[in-house]
Amino acid sequence: MTDYELVVGIETHVQLKTRTKLFCGCAIQFGAQPNTQVCPVCLGHPGSLPVLNRAAFELGLRAALALNCSIAPTTKFDRKNYFYPDLPKNYQISQYDQPFSTKGWVEIDGGKKVGITRAHLEEDAGKLIHEEKGTRSFVDLNRTGVPLVEIVTEPDMRSADEAYQYMNSLRTILQYAGVSDCDMEKGELRCDVNLSIRPRSQERFGTKTEIKNLNSFKNAKAALEYEHARQIRVLEAGEKIVQSTLLWDAENNRTRLMRSKEEAHDYRYFPEPDLPPVTVSLDWIERVRAQIPELPAAKRVRFQEQYQLSDYDAKVLSFDRAMADFFEEAARASGKPKPVANWLVNELNKILNEKKIEMSAVRTTPSALVELIGLVESGRLTGASAKEVFAEIVQTGSAPSEVVRSRGLEKIADSGAIESAAKAAIAANPKAVADYRSGKEAALKSLIGGVMKQTKGQADPKLAEEALRKLLS
Repeated sequence: MTDYELVVGIETHVQLKTRTKLFCGCAIQFGAQPNTQVCPVCLGHPGSLPVLNRAAFELGLRAALALNCSIAPTTKFDRKNYFYPDLPKNYQISQYDQPFSTKGWVEIDGGKKVGITRAHLEEDAGKLIHEEKGTRSFVDLNRTGVPLVEIVTEPDMRSADEAYQYMNSLRTILQYAGVSDCDMEKGELRCDVNLSIRPRSQERFGTKTEIKNLNSFKNAKAALEYEHARQIRVLEAGEKIVQSTLLWDAENNRTRLMRSKEEAHDYRYFPEPDLPPVTVSLDWIERVRAQIPELPAAKRVRFQEQYQLSDYDAKVLSFDRAMADFFEEAARASGKPKPVANWLVNELNKILNEKKIEMSAVRTTPSALVELIGLVESGRLTGASAKEVFAEIVQTGSAPSEVVRSRGLEKIADSGAIESAAKAAIAANPKAVADYRSGKEAALKSLIGGVMKQTKGQADPKLAEEALRKLLS
């Protein structure tokens, strides 16, 4: 059996964070009534002329600089001609042979750099809405003309995992840079994946297929894994890979054919006659570069050096800008970065994953976390109760002390109450008692857990241990 290597390149379309469209003054408002955010320019009416949105161009520059790209001193726009129901002009204003930036890179795990071939600006098309049951389709042209930066990688990724890492790293960088919110549910980030396979000893690339319109990184990874296996099956059956464009069927966990093609489609590019070339001065580049905040890779290194965090904690905390900002504010206020990091890395991430929410939905504040840590360290709250309080303040925004008071969670330090709980724990755990008395010290932890269960996690663990040892001696 031949050992095949996967070769992956990714094209990502990212909606830039502007108030208005790329070549007209129409507002960008997600969820607006269909066909209400349009004008003669974005609809391509005769005689209407495009005017470049400077803010969009500068956000494109910021994205390219954050991705370590070189900026071209002169760039131009081109017409990309194709005919589709949601493209009213029958062409898209994009960039072809003179993109505004080239030759960048994104670092993924292990220090590997995925090359960026180019990042260029273009306008978005509209949106088709198909009836679930029926034969009709509807066109919403509100997205027509929305500014996009298209980011095209080199074929540098060799596994679905590397592709997944790249997509996550790319999104994080763009969010940090303030270029886009990258909300995939709103269509602000969309990926097309190109892949092929080849024997590991072969330098020449195999025939590629493209999987379009992937709406989540999870789906992109699953699609790559499926298509990788499918192509191996085709070649081992003695057949040939057909260059084609595919769609991912998430419901059935497989790709399906969108269209076949023998070679790249000819879009008949030619220079956009209604837009002059753009000259980008070094001074302009440096002004935009100064707007870029500290990016994730640099922040991760600083967190390790400044706060003595582990590489893992620094990586988790720097992955999301809102999380990183929350950590720094709480760490500075408390002067105790490690406990803050532990709460965020372990407990907050657990809540985010279980509730399937983003940091934007977290209602608590850094000062509330500092207060919670103080309650634990002062002995007023046990670790178990603190987790209960934290889960509530994340969702409600209440003050920790209010939650402790309203739910009666303050630590029990009454020796009589703890001794009663210890007696109940001993009675309920005869095996642990026997193990402890036979010299197995670890059995005491089970009995302490019994005391905590009896007191709903509120007993002082040290007092619980003392009471148990006294009763068992």
